Amino acid sequence: MLKAFANTLKVPELKKRILFTAGLVAICRLVSLVPTPGVDGSAISEAFKNATGTAGGLLGMMDIFTGGALARCSVGFFGIWPYISASIILQLMTAIVPALERMARDGEAGRQRLNQWTRYFTIVICVFQSFVLARTLEYHPEAVFRGISVNVVHAPGFGFEIMTVIAMTTAAMFVMWLGDQITARGIGNGISLIIMINICSRLPMAIMQAQAKYFPDMVPNQDAFQLVLLLVVGFIVCAGTVMLTQGVRKVQIHSARRSAGASAYGGMASYMPLRVNFSGVMPIIFAGPIIQIPSALLARITHPGLQWLANIGRAFSEGRSAPYMLLYAVLILFFSFFWVATQFNAVRIADDLKRTGGYVPGVRPGRATAEFLDHTMSRVTFIGAIGLIIVAIFPTILYSGMQVPWEMASFFGGTSLLIIVGVALDTLRQMESYLTMRHYDGFLKHGRIQSRRN
Repeated sequence: MLKAFANTLKVPELKKRILFTAGLVAICRLVSLVPTPGVDGSAISEAFKNATGTAGGLLGMMDIFTGGALARCSVGFFGIWPYISASIILQLMTAIVPALERMARDGEAGRQRLNQWTRYFTIVICVFQSFVLARTLEYHPEAVFRGISVNVVHAPGFGFEIMTVIAMTTAAMFVMWLGDQITARGIGNGISLIIMINICSRLPMAIMQAQAKYFPDMVPNQDAFQLVLLLVVGFIVCAGTVMLTQGVRKVQIHSARRSAGASAYGGMASYMPLRVNFSGVMPIIFAGPIIQIPSALLARITHPGLQWLANIGRAFSEGRSAPYMLLYAVLILFFSFFWVATQFNAVRIADDLKRTGGYVPGVRPGRATAEFLDHTMSRVTFIGAIGLIIVAIFPTILYSGMQVPWEMASFFGGTSLLIIVGVALDTLRQMESYLTMRHYDGFLKHGRIQSRRN
């Protein structure tokens, strides 16, 4: 493995791409450190620390994804998330609106138009969210910080609102442009890589919390054995997450043999990979806010006759409560099937196979193939959803059952681990392709080319 990393510096093009990517990622991190003009950063950091005391809270999750920009209220407050929100919305609408579906199937030109629409939609989301944030920080900061009254804006007014909208929208669009540049001229998917780096930026804090808990004054205490157990369990969870990310159900596809004059082609067997975790981290991203936003609103009810609603809201706003985890698991299961239902079109795949002369052995082409693919994908999705639920709730179990600090527990599962594993594997796969093309040893033994041994 170390030799493979050393080999990456021997390939000029790969070395250039890696350095280019590292430079742009550093710029993205700098954007998350630039304070928003007119905001008291120290006051908002203290209020944020008091407001995110429970595990898995919505603010805490967003702060992890923005690399701490949320806690500092920097100009990179929203980071890359407006672009991701716009992409998800248009992707879901593509499965519903026929015009968008035709555009998506219109080759490269259609995809470019969809990407342009996504960028315009991103600007709209940025302007709206930054304006709402500015108004909230001016007049209702307790709505963000769980009833904590704090003055975070020095000079409220229309000027502050316009300045906040311009600064945060510009920063979000700049980060989106940097992600596109990484994808085009760097290594890996730029947007995903920025999110992964933001998550990993919390790792030093997690290590400091582990040192304070298990090695106070640099001397191991009676809980040090728990750390060894955590490392073993973390390795198992990480291996399981890799299996969940990489797992596929291979459906054998045969193509009919055709003759054209004196030559024949076709008649070969291939496989259609059906991913076990087809929906990725989307079910977790959907499930969390759907629980936490309504519960946070209910928890703020102060009317004496509606205290039962406030109690329900507090029960579900606690990220470690049993009702929360049960509803969380149900929503992850639901959104796993929902994402497959909207993004996996078995009828279109069956029609494409029939048009190109492909078929599944033992299954009639057309409708029967679509039903077979749909049934197979449903069973695979159920297995992937169960694995996703286990990975999602495992940090909460560590936090509530073993009193592991949340910053540390979040790296043992949940969205953070899924994103880190998925992005790291995709990036290593691209680096592997550059190495194998230049006849260097790659990261995987089975990726070696036979001619290297001659």
